[in-house]
Order: sequence, then C-alpha cells, then structure tokens
Amino acid sequence: MSAVALALYVVALVVLFGVRSWVQRRRTGSTGFKGISGTPAEAGWWGGVLFVAAIVLGLAGPLLAVTGTVPADPHPALAVVGLVLTLVGFTATLAGQTGMGASWRIGVDEAERTDLVTTGVFAHVRNPIFTAMALAQVGMLLLVPTWLSLAALAALIAAVELQVRAVEEPYLRRVHGGAYVAYAARTGRFVPRVGRDASNPAEARIG
Repeated sequence: MSAVALALYVVALVVLFGVRSWVQRRRTGSTGFKGISGTPAEAGWWGGVLFVAAIVLGLAGPLLAVTGTVPADPHPALAVVGLVLTLVGFTATLAGQTGMGASWRIGVDEAERTDLVTTGVFAHVRNPIFTAMALAQVGMLLLVPTWLSLAALAALIAAVELQVRAVEEPYLRRVHGGAYVAYAARTGRFVPRVGRDASNPAEARIG
C-alpha cells in the first residue's frame, strides 16, 4: 500500500498545485501562489511554514515506507478505508479549488481584492478545501501508519487553524465587511453548522 500511497500523493501534488496553478495563470494571469507572508513573530508566518512542513512530511511518509527506511504495515481493512478517504479528500480538494474560480489563492495579498465565494459547497462550509486536505491526510495516515504521516496531519491541522483564524478571516472581514460577517454567521468554518461566527446576529439575517 505504501507504493499506492506514494503514487497518489505525487499525482495529487502535481494536479492540485502544479496543474491548478497553470490553469489559474492562463485564466487570470496569476498562479494564485502568494507565498509565506509576515515574520516569525506573526501567526500567519508560522501557518505558512507549517503548511510547507505538512506537505514535505506527507510525501516523506510513503517515500520512506516504500524504501523500507520506515516500517509501515497497515491493517488491510484500515488500508481500504484510508484509500477511499484519500481519494475522496483529493477529489474534494480539486472540486473546491475549481469552485473558487478566479478567487482561488494560496496565501493572502493584502493589496488584492477577490470576490467572496458563497455558492456551491461554500454555501455550507467556509473552508472546504482545507477540510478535504485534512481528510486526505487522515487517509494517508491509515494507508501509511508512520510517525511521519501522523506528524504531517498534525502540522496540516495547525497550519490550517493559524492560516484561517489569524490571516484569512481578518482579511476577509476587512475586504468584504458585512457581507463576510453575515456569511460567517450562517456557515460553518470547516464542517457544516460548526464554527459559525454569530458575533453579529443582525448581520447573520442578511440573505
């Protein structure tokens, strides 16, 4: 299963970051990559660093398992579940990226203004791409049960929490104001109905 996991991970990296960025550049003139912003004194910087660490660790897990450097012997039933979760997670990630259209970005550029996407799956979850990525990494952990895969999942969750709470949500409030406040009040952060921001109930009734 380690070889299958490695192949899936490499294909996902190529499609979700390489091909997706190429398509984004052709459509908008920008790859969508904004890089790691801020300094080590800021939460957003750590979010970016941890995200990169999660990708590297996620790749290292199956790679070292295939070479026999790190042992990985998943239970057959758990491996099947892991394979399904990985495929669903990667597919949902691509669907979320596609659903964002021209607004898709990795990172935030304070000088940039993109449309607020609230349709499709985004009508139910504010950050479905991050949710799907975490689901895929859970699947990878079941496929390749090593400390590297577990570390990748932990780094990804930490990165997502920092990026969303410290960078993206404040940015979206500044850019979209009441429209985002209302959206956040009625829509879950990572899963439907969970993590809604009801700090402004009056705004929540808009739309």
